[in-house]
Amino acid sequence: MRPLRPDGPGWGLPGFALLLLLLLLPPPQLPAFASEIPKTKPKAAIRQREVVDVYNGMCLQGPAGVPGRDGSPGANGIPGTPGIPGRDGFKGEKGECLRETFEESWTPNYKQCSWSSLNYGIDLGKIAECTFTKMRSNSALRVLFSGALRLKCRSACCQRWYFTFNGAECAGPLPIEAIIYLDQGSPELNSTINIHRTSSVEGLCEGIGAGLVDVAIWVGTCSDYPKGDASTGWNSVSRIIIEELPK
Repeated sequence: MRPLRPDGPGWGLPGFALLLLLLLLPPPQLPAFASEIPKTKPKAAIRQREVVDVYNGMCLQGPAGVPGRDGSPGANGIPGTPGIPGRDGFKGEKGECLRETFEESWTPNYKQCSWSSLNYGIDLGKIAECTFTKMRSNSALRVLFSGALRLKCRSACCQRWYFTFNGAECAGPLPIEAIIYLDQGSPELNSTINIHRTSSVEGLCEGIGAGLVDVAIWVGTCSDYPKGDASTGWNSVSRIIIEELPK
């Protein structure tokens, strides 16, 4: 089909009218989906982004910075509401009734009397004495005699060494004493026994008033036995130790 030309054959009023109608119609529009085609980034830009991400992930951590200073103290908060009152606990066991005595601090009080060699051979009587100043009336006295003791006899005999306080034996609670007993044996053997042994007489006595106390060691007989040949403090040191103790 040959195009119509205004100056060609067949061009007349109908052809002119068709041309005018085509010019007056609006131009054709593209499909709606043509404007929604996403724009893609160039491949070079995508590759550069991936390289940056990998580099950032491999970076080493730098040294720690200088610690910051403490901030200013904050203002006090709003007081909280009172808590729920607690419940009463279980009832405890009944305690013991103790009587406390408040006294001044205890000061040590002791004394020692000693002899280098008593060599005292009496069988009955006072051997040695030591005077002590007792500070309190409600305290106790601890006494000790240490020295060599000896007893010999041909027949059975017994001797007794004991303490006195101001001339009387201890009554609180009992006397302080020590004994040596020697059996009869054969006269020949007993006549040759002469053993001196270091021994001690020791104990506590209560009920003695404050002030000067004459503490002495004595030798005497045992009940129901005859005395023998006694000796005290032979060839050695003898001593009396006195100490005041709280009750």
